[in-house]
Amino acid sequence: MSSQGQGKRHVAKRGKGGFWSFVRAVFIAGLIVFFIGPVVMVAIYRFVPPPVTFLMVQRTVEGRGFERKWVPLDEISPNLVRAVIAAEDARFCEHYGFDVEAIQKAMVANEAGKKLRGGSTISQQTAKNVFLWPGRDWVRKGLETWFTALIEVGWGKRRIMEVYLNSIEWGPGVYGAEAAARKNFKVPAKSLTVAQSARLAAILPSPLKWKAAKPGPYVQKRSGRITRNARAVRREGLTACVL
Repeated sequence: MSSQGQGKRHVAKRGKGGFWSFVRAVFIAGLIVFFIGPVVMVAIYRFVPPPVTFLMVQRTVEGRGFERKWVPLDEISPNLVRAVIAAEDARFCEHYGFDVEAIQKAMVANEAGKKLRGGSTISQQTAKNVFLWPGRDWVRKGLETWFTALIEVGWGKRRIMEVYLNSIEWGPGVYGAEAAARKNFKVPAKSLTVAQSARLAAILPSPLKWKAAKPGPYVQKRSGRITRNARAVRREGLTACVL
């Protein structure tokens, strides 16, 4: 065989080798991003308070300010824990991150053309708030599912609730229970009353629109309903995994 033919075959082999090297590099990168990276992050945040989230950065860039003070769960009023469970995820202590019943009801309501409902649990909200960027796409949803499973296994319910209450948005530039309590009611989170807790839980769906300190008719009505549901939550022991 001529030297020219051997050279062409060598180039072809090198080309195939380069392609498979690229495939391996992409596979390894994907493995790190989608599997190993999340495991490491969840392990770290099991003990270390999560730093600023993507949403916090976005809101700060928008000029909304930044107020946040991390406090342990024991320094947050049980009234607030019961209120957010009553408002956001009554089956928090019963499910393993995903409320199948709520998801099915949401799908039925949405298909029927009724007001859009979500089936997102507190665990799912914590996963997407702490680890992911704002928005809706399939990649983000897949990562949300993976992170939710990881924190359920690696953190447990008390840590999930602690991170949730310290990270969620409660107004323009206001994050976490301590900042929300002081901003709205001039008290620390551990001193929140039943009524104050219900108001804070009531504005969670639209914290930039609704006000806890000076609630309008809708928030007043919603907080009254949350107060009644929180009593049922306490009576039926639905916070046993947290309190």
